[in-house]
Amino acid sequence: MGADREGSGRRGPARVMAYAACGFVLLAGCASMPDSGDLRGVESTPRQDPQVRVFAMPPQEDDPPADIVQGFLEALTSDDPHYETARKYLTGDAAKNWRPDRSATVLADGPGTVSDHSGNREDANDYSVNLTGTKVATVDAQQSYSPARGSYRESVHLTRNPKTKQWRIDVLPQGVVMGKSDFQRNYMSVNRYYFASNTVTRADTGTVREPSAVADPVYVRRRVDPLTQVVRSLLSGPTRLLDPVVRSSFPTGTALAEEADSLTPDDRNKLTVPLNDKAAAAGSDECDEMAAQLLFTLQNLTPAVEEVELRSGGEQMCSLSEDRAETVATRGSAQRPDYLYFIDDQDRLVRIAAGSNGTRAEPVPGPLGEGHRAMRSVAVSRDEHSAAGIGLDSKSLYVGSLVSGGSLGDPVLTSGGKAETDRLTPPSWDTQGDLWIADRDPANPRLLLLKEGAGDPVEVGTPGLDGRVQAVRVAADGVRIALVVEKDGKRSLLIGRIEREERAGGQPAVTVLELRSATPELEEVTAMSWAGDARLVVVGRERGGVQQIGYVQVDGSTPEASVPAALTGVKEIAATEDERLPLVAYSEKLIVRLPSGLQWQKVTEGSAPVYPG
Repeated sequence: MGADREGSGRRGPARVMAYAACGFVLLAGCASMPDSGDLRGVESTPRQDPQVRVFAMPPQEDDPPADIVQGFLEALTSDDPHYETARKYLTGDAAKNWRPDRSATVLADGPGTVSDHSGNREDANDYSVNLTGTKVATVDAQQSYSPARGSYRESVHLTRNPKTKQWRIDVLPQGVVMGKSDFQRNYMSVNRYYFASNTVTRADTGTVREPSAVADPVYVRRRVDPLTQVVRSLLSGPTRLLDPVVRSSFPTGTALAEEADSLTPDDRNKLTVPLNDKAAAAGSDECDEMAAQLLFTLQNLTPAVEEVELRSGGEQMCSLSEDRAETVATRGSAQRPDYLYFIDDQDRLVRIAAGSNGTRAEPVPGPLGEGHRAMRSVAVSRDEHSAAGIGLDSKSLYVGSLVSGGSLGDPVLTSGGKAETDRLTPPSWDTQGDLWIADRDPANPRLLLLKEGAGDPVEVGTPGLDGRVQAVRVAADGVRIALVVEKDGKRSLLIGRIEREERAGGQPAVTVLELRSATPELEEVTAMSWAGDARLVVVGRERGGVQQIGYVQVDGSTPEASVPAALTGVKEIAATEDERLPLVAYSEKLIVRLPSGLQWQKVTEGSAPVYPG
């Protein structure tokens, strides 16, 4: 982990061994193990081989204190499920009180070790060392990831048993600490799924719509029975960030039954999940939702699970297949749009079938496709029945139907900004059919919502927002919003939680809370779009760097997805939660797309490409 070792240094990386199909082997398959060098040798373990597991070596009788600390740090990066080897480096009381699952601190280059020479020397019976580094992120007790900055410095104290003469750690920080590359090797991000708690009744039919599934990403240990880990994590409930706006269908207190040590799908790809007696309180509809939560979550982890059966008290509660899950709840990544939309060279709204290889676009039905009013940018509702457009001067917002024969009418919103860049942003539709937009007027900057795209705009509360909103995108789950916010010449991507409070006979109170940076390393974010249930594609640049395109998770971590092919001069980018559809961008006065595994391809001239949303 890049540590500055003191003491004998006689083993270095040799304190870790791996177990693979060929038996107990050395770190790089069955090659020889070096007896010196930096600890980065641990990371030569093949990352793509699920059969390879890394285990730590226990302390030796004659280990000096520096080797005890180093061996303990190495043990934190092993695949030992309960950190049993790591505990062998601790005194009895310290081992009993240490809580490795409380947190994980991720450092840029791993923890360095610096002896605290203000204390007694090594030949006494106590010894102190400081762990140092630069923080990159933290993972809390709920397994939730957060980017972090600043220096890390924690003290570790060792004592020598006067009888055995062996050194052990008796004071240490709670949780675990490791370098970024060790973290990426040991942990992986998984989306757990809950349901948006703001499900409403459709006014036209009087029926309640299917609940919307919300992805709640957490980090689990990659090779320590991740499937069972994720199920336990799902049952424990949502993270603090999403808890106010989501619900779980599992009755309070539901947990895996005591006999469920490890869960494995059978040869028909069905996973049986035994639950405790608390689960028996669920009715049939609730049980189907519980199974849908599990199925969505586990398919995000492994496609091998195609059906989930829930049992309690030895009896089947319900069973849900992959095909039927989509009738129980809606999920953004499972909703495939019909068309890709953009503005053509005549300033009309046009469309091409989503996912097609065609380059011939057709005007949309209705006034926005007839070209009576020139448009700069557009947004199409998720049901693809309505569209909103911003006029060429960015001053006026129009909403029209995508049906032939309709009229556009007067603008539903007008900005008072003096310059085009101080007026309206491109709009965005949410799953409830409401329209979001920001007015960049310096005299009155506001984030606004128009119920069903009409009526008086609702000013959205944004406590803690420091800067002016330059772009708005609402997630398919309806409870998250992405904002590009400008302050002091820097544009950052922030993700927040949407809370709504309905008011009898009046407009709802809508607030965006817990805004957090998803791109702390980027100096300038120029474009972004949702590209998965908990993922966005972002165009931006680091300080002094060139423009780049990449993916980010809503928690600020970097997903394992491959980086899109480079493209210069990108001003706008479009993606959809359905990751099978290509990225689309506006670059150098052209609409281009990126099919999976290929290079960027020209579609046609035009601008402002969008998928529904």
